[in-house]
Amino acid sequence: MEIKLYKPEYKTEWDNFIRNSKNGTFLFCRDFMEYHSDRFNDHSFMFYIDNNLIAVMAGHLKEQIFYTHQGLTYGGLIMGDKITTVDTLSIFEHITITLRQQGIKKIIYKTIPHIYHLSPAEEDLYALFRNNAVLIERNISSTILLSNKIEYSDSRKRGLKKAEKNNLRIGLSNDLRSFWKILGDNLKGKYCTKPVHTLEEISYLQSNFPQEIHLFSALNTKNEIIAGCVIFEMKNLIHVQYTAGTEEGKDCGAIDLLIDYIINVAYPHKTYFDYGISTENNGAYLNENLIYQKEGFGARGTVYDIYSIEL
Repeated sequence: MEIKLYKPEYKTEWDNFIRNSKNGTFLFCRDFMEYHSDRFNDHSFMFYIDNNLIAVMAGHLKEQIFYTHQGLTYGGLIMGDKITTVDTLSIFEHITITLRQQGIKKIIYKTIPHIYHLSPAEEDLYALFRNNAVLIERNISSTILLSNKIEYSDSRKRGLKKAEKNNLRIGLSNDLRSFWKILGDNLKGKYCTKPVHTLEEISYLQSNFPQEIHLFSALNTKNEIIAGCVIFEMKNLIHVQYTAGTEEGKDCGAIDLLIDYIINVAYPHKTYFDYGISTENNGAYLNENLIYQKEGFGARGTVYDIYSIEL
């Protein structure tokens, strides 16, 4: 086995591998990872057997800890379809020895939830077990299997009926600026926080990934945006990144209509609709109001796990 530390000259090879891997998404492409490269000391690995790239691992170093990766929702080993369980064990053996020799004390390893896998790709979970990894964080997301949907709750049905009476228009939008104002006001008023991405960052990312990042909006009869939803489109899955509405939008069920449109009109052919996590404080706190709304659409639990390996 040969291990290379990622360098900019490997960008094309890296991105091509991500696009053809069995568990990678566009979030691991370098143009997405590096929009916040000033915040992370990149330390990503590429693994070869007989000069064939079989896996990559996005990561960075901070205070003698190797993370996979703090700037991403999920992470870990991105694998090609030729990799075997023995190969994966060998990768973990090599990576733990290499990092230990570099003075690294710990690996914090984010896993990629199975819903993002195009084919079975949990060899790394077995390798974590073999390396005495400890589960340190578990967040729960709400996911719909689109081929076997659960019926909406009565509250979601009422929201949809209300929205239909208000003659709202739903569709794709390019007006990120207007939506980001709504989103910022929502997060500031409710949680005293800001969006993970600034308007400039999400605009940059959408310009680099126009086939994957989309804004759906709800317009009132005055042609004003009263609710929006930013989604990340994967090969087999739709992930909700942001949703927000004005007071008018909330009162007239605009978000309910948006989500229903995305599920049943825009992407019924996908395998999964992932509504995102509803936990805080490393998974210790569940936002019950938030998950109630998501489960009202028939979404049920998918976990996003993080492990620690002491070196």
